[in-house]
Amino acid sequence: MDVEGEGGYALVPIDGKAAMELPTSDSKEQRPTWGRRLEFILATVGYAVGLGNVWRFPYLCYSSGGGAFMIPYLIMVCVCGLPLLFMEFTLGQYTRLGPVHAFAKICPLLKGVGLATVVISFVFSTYYNVLMSWAIYYLFNSFRSTLPWQSCNDTWNVVQNCSSGFPGNVTHLQSASQQFFDNKLLEKTDGIEDSGGIRWELLGCLVAAWVIVYFCIFKGVKSTGKVVYFTAVYPYFILFALLINNVQLPGAINGILYFVTPVWSKLFQIKVWVNAAAQVFNSIGIGFGSMVSMSSYNKFNNNVLRDAFIVTMTNSFTSILAGFVIFSAIGYMAHIHNLPVENIATDGPGLVFVVYPEVISTMPLFQLWAPLFFIMLLCLGLDSQFATVEVAITFLKDEFGTKILPFLKREELLTLVVCLLCFLLGLPHITKGGIYVFQLMDHYTAVVSLMFLAFAEVVSVCWVFGKFYECLDFQMLGRSPNIYFRVCWLILCPMLVLCILVASIVQYTPVRYGKYKYPSWAEGVGWGVSLVSIIWIPLGAIHEKRLRRKAKGSYRYKHEKILNNHCRLISSGLIHDRSQHVLKHKRVLKGIGHCFYILRYVLTLALTSSFVPVRSPRVPSVT
Repeated sequence: MDVEGEGGYALVPIDGKAAMELPTSDSKEQRPTWGRRLEFILATVGYAVGLGNVWRFPYLCYSSGGGAFMIPYLIMVCVCGLPLLFMEFTLGQYTRLGPVHAFAKICPLLKGVGLATVVISFVFSTYYNVLMSWAIYYLFNSFRSTLPWQSCNDTWNVVQNCSSGFPGNVTHLQSASQQFFDNKLLEKTDGIEDSGGIRWELLGCLVAAWVIVYFCIFKGVKSTGKVVYFTAVYPYFILFALLINNVQLPGAINGILYFVTPVWSKLFQIKVWVNAAAQVFNSIGIGFGSMVSMSSYNKFNNNVLRDAFIVTMTNSFTSILAGFVIFSAIGYMAHIHNLPVENIATDGPGLVFVVYPEVISTMPLFQLWAPLFFIMLLCLGLDSQFATVEVAITFLKDEFGTKILPFLKREELLTLVVCLLCFLLGLPHITKGGIYVFQLMDHYTAVVSLMFLAFAEVVSVCWVFGKFYECLDFQMLGRSPNIYFRVCWLILCPMLVLCILVASIVQYTPVRYGKYKYPSWAEGVGWGVSLVSIIWIPLGAIHEKRLRRKAKGSYRYKHEKILNNHCRLISSGLIHDRSQHVLKHKRVLKGIGHCFYILRYVLTLALTSSFVPVRSPRVPSVT
């Protein structure tokens, strides 16, 4: 980063790509936009509200102090979640570009951050849809007259250690629901070394999941904007219906009290505050590039501050609502089996694919609640899957659209190619040993890689580009952000993300699945998966440094610095009509450039002995 002037503002030299140019009205008209503002809000709410709100937040809340956890959680929402989401919305809407070109525009030295977000989203989308295949498998089985995970009398059960209910502290027993998950759904092998071959039923479910994803996004924001009216709204009807049903069950109040009872001593533990910040960060989905991609299809003057507030508050409300739904049901199960609530409460996929199916099987009208619950899981997962796949598609359109689209003829075929590639890369997860591959990928992608990437994103935007937000919001919103957002962007957010990153490193433990310990070569593969995304950050910086070294002293480089000063002038009130001033300055610079090369041509003629015409070089563009 180069710094000049008394105020110390950042300059963003360009490497010549169109993505680095100032946005013009023509480029904005060519890019498709959401049909209605509500479509954008529903799409972003659907992405932010995912399976983690159902299986991660409730368990994290009760294990970190119950109701007392709400204090650090809500504080982190205000100082970390809302400002960072506002940042990503503003970045995408202003640049009208995907994350790669958006980051290259605001901070060329950290342009690898944008590419890293695309890579991590692509890797995430290859295995996240496997969860959807599990939901589809459970959905098909929930239409039976008797739910198959209800008893120990099926062929996949190991009768000697099968329990029709929860085994409690008896470690050698497994519930019928757990055995259905391990022995029927997964047909789990003993370790990652034994793949065991393809699970053909899951293969069919995975195909169905990707077909649904494709037909929901194949028309871009035009089709996605219509689908989210159902996928983003339906889960709330089911959550409220389940809550109304669950609170009437015996023992439900005990589960709810276990969920909300505050343990004030937990507030003095650093880990609780780090967990709250990590939950907010991961739940909203910052760092994957999806929010940048979706906001790039907004109209330029859309009120992103209002949208960021709506999405953040809806996400937090959904997490709390899901906590009441889950723990009211767990309290009911604890009452039936005469067990403590902590013996049933768990987190992760086991909560929604083992514990809650067991709960539903004991409810009245389980034939109704089971299909509705798994359709809700499908909707929650699909919204997140839409957004992550769209990141890769947006990058390909922005970077290679002029080369790929003439070859593929239609944008729908580009979407089909991306979905097909993700499907093929997801096949190892549906083998009989696929659960070990899934756990390995999820740990090193969603835990390790994301924290490094998140810190690099916050630094590049909040520190390098943060001073320009006054300029951006002056143009889009007609006013500058207040001191609250400036303090969060420049101090609090980077500090919190750094704390999460350090805590993740200090508290790092090798990946495990239950009691299974991964071999060393598998952990090496996991770190390789992490580096696939992280490595682009230093590579992008090295590439930019080489470009700057070549461009130093050039005519174009110096005058691009002059153009980059306009945001500082606008934010200080010296310029109010940015477009007219920039266009006028461009014409002046172009005229100076022509005069410069004409003067050089005349001097060349005067200094040569023979008046041989000299071929005039092309006048460089200053746009």
